[in-house]
Amino acid sequence: MKLVRKDLEKDNAGQVTLIPEEPEDMWHTYNLLQVGDSLRASTIRKVQTESATGSVGSNRVRTTLTLCVEAIDFDSQACQLRVKGTNIQENEYVKMGAYHTIELEPNRQFTLAKKQWDSVVLERIEQACDPAWSADVAAVVMQEGLAHVCLVTPSMTLTRAKVEVNIPRKRKGNCSQHDRALERFYEQVVQAIQRHINFEVVKCVLVASPGFVREQFCDYMFQQAVKTDNKLLLENRSKFLQVHSSSGHKYALKEALCDPTITSRLSDTKAAGEVKALDDFYKMLQHEPDRAFYGLKHVEKANEAMAIDTLLISDELFRHQDVATRARYVKLVDSVRENMGTVRIFSSLHVSGEQLGQLTGVAAILRFPVAELSDQEDESSSEED
Repeated sequence: MKLVRKDLEKDNAGQVTLIPEEPEDMWHTYNLLQVGDSLRASTIRKVQTESATGSVGSNRVRTTLTLCVEAIDFDSQACQLRVKGTNIQENEYVKMGAYHTIELEPNRQFTLAKKQWDSVVLERIEQACDPAWSADVAAVVMQEGLAHVCLVTPSMTLTRAKVEVNIPRKRKGNCSQHDRALERFYEQVVQAIQRHINFEVVKCVLVASPGFVREQFCDYMFQQAVKTDNKLLLENRSKFLQVHSSSGHKYALKEALCDPTITSRLSDTKAAGEVKALDDFYKMLQHEPDRAFYGLKHVEKANEAMAIDTLLISDELFRHQDVATRARYVKLVDSVRENMGTVRIFSSLHVSGEQLGQLTGVAAILRFPVAELSDQEDESSSEED
């Protein structure tokens, strides 16, 4: 993301002009936009014209519109963003108050104005404009007959290809059908890797599976690469890391990212930090439940006691339509930081973010046990009974 201009007043009202440069920047843009903001960007509008003879025709014109945002639609697979709203600035083609939909896309400049730029939104702009945040990882999560080829970016896990091949069981004295199907499956996975993984950007490719599937697949892939003199795969051989996972489904990617042998290789990526934080939370919940809280009310009370060491919060909560609710989450983040706590904002498009979403989207690892909270809860629930 490229920051062109930033004009903020003392009360944090103002506008920012940005140019998204990569598909992932569209995800950042989606998180910056809120209903009630004003968005200015160039767009194409169908305009009806009437000639001197009275015949009516229509043609498409490019114009710049400023909309008051009413609805935001994001397609995570295509990384496309559609923003619907009403025109709030004089325009020769579009009446004031008329509805229009602007499609934002990479390399098209836009200006976003807000009445209040809070700390979470400003931090996202900093991250989006910092090239160090784009350290990328790819992953192939597989089992016999099923594979997912994923890209793990700082903000999301994208499934780029799903390969499914029916593999017959081995039969006594005749394994040829099984072996042929397995070879066909491996070949399709290799093709998906070559088609969807950009080795100039990707730092490492995790190959995760149960059993010996990953070893057999990697042996097959590099044997074929030597036979066909596939320079792309041979030159990037050192980027492939084999790691255990319980299955070939996308959710098993979290286990692969948790593996201690690869966390050092991924230490500079945001995804690894999120996975480790969530893993630490689950361990704390298991061994010292008084130091692991989740749910907004519990976490807020722990924050009042200045007990929060690490706050885990989903970016989905900051897209809440209710301004007061959103402000409550922002206040929590600011307060934890003021009390020298660490804040990790999880992407809801990451596997770890999806898991945090199942825990209400907000959780905390505490510096010290806060037992009286759970005691208070027990007392109030017994009173209700």
